[in-house]
Amino acid sequence: MTGGGPAARPWAALGVLCLGNYLILLDTSIVNTAAPALMESLGTGVDGLLWVLNGYLLALASLLIVFSRLGDRWGARTVFVAGLAVFALASLLCALAQDTGQLVAARVVQGVGAAAMLPQALVLITAVFPEQRRGAAFGVFTAVGGVAAVTGPTVGGVLVTHVGWQSVFLLNVPLAVWGLAAARRFVPDVRVPRPRGFDLVGVGLVTFGLVALVYGLIEGERHGWGRLAGPVTVPAVLVAGVLGLGLFVWWEHRHPVPLVPTALLRERSFAVAAVITLVTSFALHGFLLVFVITTQRALGMSPQLSGMTALPWTLTLSAVAPLAGRLSDRVDVRRLLGAGLLCHAAAVAAVALLAERDWTSWSYFWVLMALGVGMGLTIAPTTSAGMRAVAAPLAGAASGVLNTARQVGAALGAAVTGAVLQHRLDAAAPGGGAPAGSPSGGLAVSVPDALLAAARPALGVSVLLLVLAAVATALMTPVRTTARSEKTAGVR
Repeated sequence: MTGGGPAARPWAALGVLCLGNYLILLDTSIVNTAAPALMESLGTGVDGLLWVLNGYLLALASLLIVFSRLGDRWGARTVFVAGLAVFALASLLCALAQDTGQLVAARVVQGVGAAAMLPQALVLITAVFPEQRRGAAFGVFTAVGGVAAVTGPTVGGVLVTHVGWQSVFLLNVPLAVWGLAAARRFVPDVRVPRPRGFDLVGVGLVTFGLVALVYGLIEGERHGWGRLAGPVTVPAVLVAGVLGLGLFVWWEHRHPVPLVPTALLRERSFAVAAVITLVTSFALHGFLLVFVITTQRALGMSPQLSGMTALPWTLTLSAVAPLAGRLSDRVDVRRLLGAGLLCHAAAVAAVALLAERDWTSWSYFWVLMALGVGMGLTIAPTTSAGMRAVAAPLAGAASGVLNTARQVGAALGAAVTGAVLQHRLDAAAPGGGAPAGSPSGGLAVSVPDALLAAARPALGVSVLLLVLAAVATALMTPVRTTARSEKTAGVR
């Protein structure tokens, strides 16, 4: 790895990278708070809202591995700065959108910029910090990302209430402009050996599989889970998505320079860590969608009060996550992860089963604190366990896979939870549901009781997955916590 020399102020460089990470992950959650205002302003239903949320997440998830390779070819700082510039421009276009189509298109471009930034940060941190301080730097970077994801409701609530939904996007612009100037000053121009090839077929398969799967989940209810256009049906699109992802795995095992090294797929502890990362992200974004809609539409909270209601969640996660990161080096990480996942599941189940129309912000207080504890016990230890399980030459690829799993989980969480919520709302509508092929109003025909009833099965999916993930921790191989195990596995 070469570059323009070590940074004289590595923590300043880390601050720039953390800013990029914060903006990326803030925009995975802040838009949820603006959801009711967006739906009213743009005249869209739940299906349109899901594309506003998932257009960003889908572009981000499907392009992470691609941009990690492009960073190797063109330079990590160059790609990071380009991504930040695209992100800033797309954020401005989001704020200027006049209809749902324009907003979705701008969100997709925003996701492209985010996908360009995120993989470069890990490479740059490795280059800027010496080995003995690298762990602390990664800890700060990871903690900032976790906090960003759950501060979205609070920050978004205040902005939407006092300024308008456009402000959740305009917030990014001055911060990104500052980041562009600071990146040129503090972040070194890092270069790594160019990869031997570029797996275009793998890129095509994984992108097609993800797009088809999420598209089918989002559009399914609007088309009655039947015909989309001509002979193409929703089930056919879903099957095509699954087959595309299956072909991607098959192709990766046979390609001489795969996007995902096959050695990673053979490491059981890493595979479990990737699954946990996907599941926790699924549960987070599914819960955020339900929480924002039910607190504002069923309980009558303002966007600001809804955001402030989530504050115990944010503060608890911020306090627990750094402690859990340190604990993961001293205790059996399987027990830590199991406890965190079960606590997370219990908190989501409590909201699903206990929330009523007379709930207030104080009713959510202890439940959201438990949610923060569960997530805090899971985020850093999952990354630590996954990275500890792989050989040093695979660290970059492993980071890319974990980041991709996180964003795929976010996209699927919003899509699946939204599909279940929308289906139950349509079933509760007069006449028993929206006509196939018509825009589903969903919330327009719902009442508070119907919303709360629909939230139970929607959140139940996350509860089930979290419990299964907790059971899966038993499959992880115990690793000594006093020193990193020596790994000699090669890279295909």
